[in-house]
Amino acid sequence: MRYLTVDGHGDPNTAEAYAEAVAAVFSVAYTLKFLSKTELDRDYVVMPLEGLWWSDDMATFTTQRDKSRWSWTMMSLVPEWIGTAHFERARDAAAAKSGSVAIDRLRMTELAEGTCVQTLHVGSYDDEAPVLDEMHSRFIPGAGLRMRGLHHEIYLTDPRRSAPERQRTILRQPVEQAQPADPAG
Repeated sequence: MRYLTVDGHGDPNTAEAYAEAVAAVFSVAYTLKFLSKTELDRDYVVMPLEGLWWSDDMATFTTQRDKSRWSWTMMSLVPEWIGTAHFERARDAAAAKSGSVAIDRLRMTELAEGTCVQTLHVGSYDDEAPVLDEMHSRFIPGAGLRMRGLHHEIYLTDPRRSAPERQRTILRQPVEQAQPADPAG
């Protein structure tokens, strides 16, 4: 699948780069939507915000929650009929309107995750840590799997319009079969 993406680092609650990245993603996403509707005669719904998250120490997401150490890629899915030329035109048009520096870092990339474990989390983003710990420490190894790739979240509700306890987020982790222990030792 292809996404509009912007990379960054830091606490999403306090890092200015995070707010700029989200604004850039949606500025170009809506510009692309209108370009598609007017020039390609194909309308679509702009998809919800998604994020890839990682850290040198994955415990910063669970037991040692430290958002300042998080790296992220904020993104929005685009339809398959949107090409590179469409993206570049939409990015240039959005940059001319907003002047955002994050738009200059925006790119269109492909993501192929393969097999994933996921769950729907209902509640505050700050309440995800125990769910992620259960997924990472118990469920994935218990199913004979191991984590690979980056933690992926899909935000089904807009935090500006939903109370924290009503937020809905898909928590997704790409996985692969764990190698069985060698009985020969």
